[in-house]
Parts: sequence; C-alpha cells; structure tokens
Amino acid sequence: MRIFHIVSEGQGVTETDQWPTAPLPGGFYWMACTREELQLHLPRIQSTLQHVCGLQLVDLHVSDLLNQHLPSRYDFTSQYDLLVFRRLASAQTAASSENLLPEGAKSGPPVLRQIDTSAVGFAVFDQLLLSVHPSDCAVRDAYAARLLQSTTPEIRHGVSLRVPTSPADLMLRIVSQIVDAFLELRRELTRQIDHWQFELLNPRARFQNWSTLLDVRLSLHRLDEICEDQRSAVQDWIDSMETWPPASSPLAQRDRDLLAVRSRDVQEHIERVVHHVRRLEQSAETTVQMHFSAQGNRTNDIMRTLTVLTAIFLPLNLIAGIFGMNFEYVPLLRVHAGFYWAMGAMAVIAVGLTWYFWRKRYLARTR
Repeated sequence: MRIFHIVSEGQGVTETDQWPTAPLPGGFYWMACTREELQLHLPRIQSTLQHVCGLQLVDLHVSDLLNQHLPSRYDFTSQYDLLVFRRLASAQTAASSENLLPEGAKSGPPVLRQIDTSAVGFAVFDQLLLSVHPSDCAVRDAYAARLLQSTTPEIRHGVSLRVPTSPADLMLRIVSQIVDAFLELRRELTRQIDHWQFELLNPRARFQNWSTLLDVRLSLHRLDEICEDQRSAVQDWIDSMETWPPASSPLAQRDRDLLAVRSRDVQEHIERVVHHVRRLEQSAETTVQMHFSAQGNRTNDIMRTLTVLTAIFLPLNLIAGIFGMNFEYVPLLRVHAGFYWAMGAMAVIAVGLTWYFWRKRYLARTR
C-alpha cells in the first residue's frame, strides 16, 4: 500500500505510511494498492474512505476492483466514479494476467509472447483516489516516481510534470501512461508484421508457420477488443463529465476544462491504437491473399513452361513414332543419310517452336 499527499497549490507531493483520517486541506490523497492488499485490508480501507470522503465503496464495485479479468468499463454513483482500465504488463511479472495469445498457443512473435493484459481499477472521490493494481505494477511505480520528482527544484523551474489538481486529473494521467504503453507496442507489432510480409512474399522461401500466423491474427483481434472496451469506458467518462453541476469559480471551470481536454486526448490515443491494430489486421490478411496469389502465379508459370516443353517435343515424338513403325518399306529408312535428315528436321522443328513460343512470351519469366 502506497499513500500520497498531493497539494496542488504548494506543489507538494509527499509519500507517507500513515493512513488518512481526515480530508486534506488544499489537496487530496492517492491510495495505491494491489488486489491482494485490497482484499486483506478492505475493512480498514472502507473505514478510511468513511473518514475522508464520508462514504464507502459499494460491494459490487469492490467485486469489480478485485476481478482481475474484468474488461474496461465505467460506472458511477452519486458520490464517486469507478473506472476499470486494461493495461499492458510484462509476462514475467504479471503472473495472474491474461495473455494476448490464445490459450495453449506456444507460437507467435516474441512481442506477443511477452505481453499480458491485466485490469487496473480506479475509484475517484472528491478528496481521494483509490487505485487497485496487479502485483508488481510498473505503471504505478513509474508514475509515483515521476510524481515525487515533480517537486524537486531542478524540475520545478524547468519542463516539469505538473502536479495533478484533482483525483480525476491524477486518474487520467495514469490512464494516459497506460495507453502510451499500447502505443509503444504497436511499433514492435509493425516490425513483426513487416518481417512476416517479406517472408510470405519471398519467392524463394517456403512459409510453413500458418498456425503462428493464425495466432497472431487472433491476438490482434483480441487487442482490438481490449482497445474498443477502453474507448467505450473513456467515452462514458466524458459523457458523465457533461452531467456534472456547474463550476463554482472560474478557476474550477478552468480545471474542469483541462480535465475534459485530457480526457479527449486519452480517447484520441486509444483511437490511434485501434486504428493501427485494425490496419495491422488488414495488412496481415492482405499479405496472405498476396501470398496465395503469388503462389498461384508461380504455379501457372510452371504449368505454362511444362506445357510449352510438351508442345515442343510432341512433333519430335511423332517423327520418332513414324520411323519406329514396323513396316517393311518406310521412306528414308534405307537411305544412307536418312538418319541425319530426320535429326535435322527434328532440330529445325524444335528450334522453330522454341523461337515461336519465345516470341509469344510463353517461355518468359514472370517477375
């Protein structure tokens, strides 16, 4: 369990081991825990929420936060909002996460074998943000480190990470970092798909990894579904923001406008991932179709060449068959130069037919 005190006015972010007992003047709390810690310390967490926010989590929402396989979704009550968002994690650290590859699949690009997906839950109150992460969550630790560094003098006067102004702002920043991991994944996926495109279209290579290609196509489709759920959850969050009561001051209205801008930015990033994944799916399908089309063209070239060779040797076989008949009198059979006349005629016919088929481009190689 990691607990932070965040005061936006004084640019103060501190981490403490003390559980909150009252609202923080001029700021809010961030409580980040794992699912195991939520299940273990649930009574104490509910008591803390009661003291700080004046209410507790609904039992159904507690079940959602403890569900590691829950898809991305958004829900709300009159007092707080709940957002569950799928993130990417390393397969070595996310032991209880869900793999992108189909169950039992041992093939596929390394990037898909090393990436799992898991759910991160956010309960957004007015004075507190409760985030529930998988074990060894790199997203939480990475953003917590950036948040603590944002108050150092060197970074404060340079290009710094602006301290979140509200629990909702902090939640959107963490979600944006999760989406950035999907954007990094798409670059690696693009390199993998491009490599397979060269293998499929290489005329000298015999592609045999059809089961692997099918696993990748299913994985891309699953990634598309995950991103679609993410987009729906963020869109529901944006729609819910429009129902909030009017801001009490111009400063509060400015913070709300910035919150809406950040929400739309997160949604735009998700749409970019969805568009890229769909383009990869279409590219993979197009490459397979081009592969079979190229295979068909090569087969046609082979059959055309064999047909031309058969057409060249057909009259030669006819001449050989005529002179091989068992008749007593056959023209040129008793002539001393008959053999040379027959071989010369056969050579002229073969050369003539070869030249004719070459002019017709029946023997030309297809590039």
